[in-house]
Amino acid sequence: MRVRVCAAAARRLRACLGLAAFLLVLMPAFAAAREVHVIRVEGVISSSAADYIVSAIKQADKDKAAALVIELDTPGGLDTSMRVIIKEMLAAERPIVVYVAPSGARAASAGAFITLAAHIAAMAPGTNIGAAAPVAMGGQMDKTMEKKVTNDAAAYMRTIAEKRGRPIDLAEEWVRKATAKTETEALKAKLIDVVAPKLEDLLRTIDGRVVTTAAGKIKLETKDATINRGEMNLREKVLKIIADPTVAYLLLLLGLAGLYFEFSTPGAVLPGVLGGISLILALYAFQQLPINYAGVLLILLAILMFVAEIKVVSHGVLTLGGLVAMILGSVMLIDSPLPDMRIPLTTVVLTALAVAAFFMFIVGAGVRALWSKTTTGSEGLVGEIGVVRSTLAPRGHIFLRGELWNAESEVPVEPGESVRVTHIDGLTLRVVPVQRAMAASGTVAPGRSE
Repeated sequence: MRVRVCAAAARRLRACLGLAAFLLVLMPAFAAAREVHVIRVEGVISSSAADYIVSAIKQADKDKAAALVIELDTPGGLDTSMRVIIKEMLAAERPIVVYVAPSGARAASAGAFITLAAHIAAMAPGTNIGAAAPVAMGGQMDKTMEKKVTNDAAAYMRTIAEKRGRPIDLAEEWVRKATAKTETEALKAKLIDVVAPKLEDLLRTIDGRVVTTAAGKIKLETKDATINRGEMNLREKVLKIIADPTVAYLLLLLGLAGLYFEFSTPGAVLPGVLGGISLILALYAFQQLPINYAGVLLILLAILMFVAEIKVVSHGVLTLGGLVAMILGSVMLIDSPLPDMRIPLTTVVLTALAVAAFFMFIVGAGVRALWSKTTTGSEGLVGEIGVVRSTLAPRGHIFLRGELWNAESEVPVEPGESVRVTHIDGLTLRVVPVQRAMAASGTVAPGRSE
């Protein structure tokens, strides 16, 4: 009897332990399902923004989050980066919500594509979306190429709208006619799903909706869910800073200046190291930006003109030409219709003036110092004129700068005659007679150095 009781107790204990283990397995999944990941994307859609969004999507899938909310405010960006983002969004296993916010934000151009590709598209009051016509970056398009690019973008927009069950014709208008809509107009046209003033309102509104992801149909459980805001990691932050057009422009100039210093004064090391790093970072940034290489060549030409001004007397012509080339090259450097991707004109002008002043005064002073005649130490005696005190036949003494020096001449020189120092051999000055040299050349002898 006691054996049967013990066996039953053991079975109950095993059952309790199994239930507890089962609950422990389910609890993290349940907790994750009640967690909403939120990221914020502002500015141009570039490769760094694409890396950030793709990482967030993968993390949401890994954590089995209830949803990933992308708070978006963008004027547009690169087509390649946009397609990388959308490809990952279409393959996501967890629901993705794109929320154009806060008030005053926009989802223009590439942002409109990304918003429509979301499982739930939402906007805050006072926002707008659309104007998704493709524009030329890095060069002008002829009519044939423009037509091909527009048709490609329109087909891509139709595919996205059809997959997400949104009006295809209205979405295509954003591409072909570059139209845009307010949040109210977009909601009325069913191009978006929700208008919500705050994130909390959005999560309450979409709670209970069913969306279809790559993993199948999922019911959103976002009401009162924990909000987990994700920030860019250090690598993504650094890449975003470097890819900024103004930063890339300044890195280019720093790189060129550093290499110039290294080549002009070999062995300095530090300018060469900093210049090399800056130039490589600038080249990386240029890969992410629509660069006009005519602008790069004009900037290089400006640097050459500034350097030439130091060595050539042009009465300011080279400096003026360098300023014009620097400003034109800087304005042309980023070939983009998006204001956010252009270098501010104020920055361009101030930088050009600073570079010109730097080369004219600082570098110029250094070069002139290197070229100037030495005036101190024994080397400073070369070219000086002294007076013979004891006959140079060939050795004797001369009086120079208040001191008596050993001197040697190839021809005899009598006391009282002036001699010029040609070079120095240890503590002996090599001299030539001035009076005879001047008489032979027909010039007047200089005054003596007594």
